[in-house]
Amino acid sequence: MNTYFQQVNRYLTMVAQQESNQLMHIAKQIVKRLTKRGIIQLFGSGHSMLLAQECYYRAGGLVPVKPIHIESLMLHQGARQSSQNEKKQAFLATYKDQLQFDDQDVCIIISTSANNPVPIDMATYAKEAGALTISLQSLEYQHQPSRHPSGKRLEQVVDEVLNTHVPLGDGVLTVDQLQYAPVSTVLGATLLNALFAQIIELMHAQGASVPVFGSSNLGETNNDALIDQYGQRIHF
Repeated sequence: MNTYFQQVNRYLTMVAQQESNQLMHIAKQIVKRLTKRGIIQLFGSGHSMLLAQECYYRAGGLVPVKPIHIESLMLHQGARQSSQNEKKQAFLATYKDQLQFDDQDVCIIISTSANNPVPIDMATYAKEAGALTISLQSLEYQHQPSRHPSGKRLEQVVDEVLNTHVPLGDGVLTVDQLQYAPVSTVLGATLLNALFAQIIELMHAQGASVPVFGSSNLGETNNDALIDQYGQRIHF
C-alpha cells in the first residue's frame, strides 16, 4: 500500500510541475466563457465517465458543470458494452441531436488513450457548435494508432490538451509481468479539481460573481438560487 501512495505522489508532483502553465492557460479561456453564461460540459465513457461526474453538483465546486450522460457508454449498463460501443465508428451519430452545445460552452472530453471514435466524434460535434474543446488524456498513448476513420487522435481534434501523464496500461506497480494499481482516476480527478479551483480564483480576482455550491450539511446555502440560475441548461 505504501508503494502505491509513493507512486501516486510521484505522479502528482510531476503533473503539478509540468501542467501548471497549461492549467492557467486553459482556466483563463474558460473564465471568459463562463462570464458570458457558458457552461462546462464533460464527457467520457466507461471509467472516464466517473470523472465527468466528479465535478457535478459538488460542495465547493462550480455550479455550471454538466456531465453528458449516454447510458450505453456507462459502466452500469454493462462494462463490456461500454468499451465495445466506444470503439464503434459513427456510434455517437445516433445521439448527436441530444447534445446541446452553446457557442460559449466548454466541452472537456475525457479519454486516457484518446484513440477511440466516440470521444473524437464528441470533440468534433462540440467544436462545430463553437464550444471550446479540451481533452483530458495521457500523451503517453500518443503513438497508439487512432481507431477513428479520419485517422486522427483526440489531441489532433481538440483546442487544448490536459495531459494526465498516466503510463501505458494505467497501473503503476508490477509483480513478475503483472501490471496493477491504476492511477488514471486519481490523476484525472486532481487535474480537473485543480483546473476548477484556478477558474474560481480567477473569477474572484476579476470581481465576477463566482457560482460555487456550498455544503448543505454545514447549514444554510444559496444553492437553490444558483440552481435556478443554471437550471434551464443543467438538470440538478
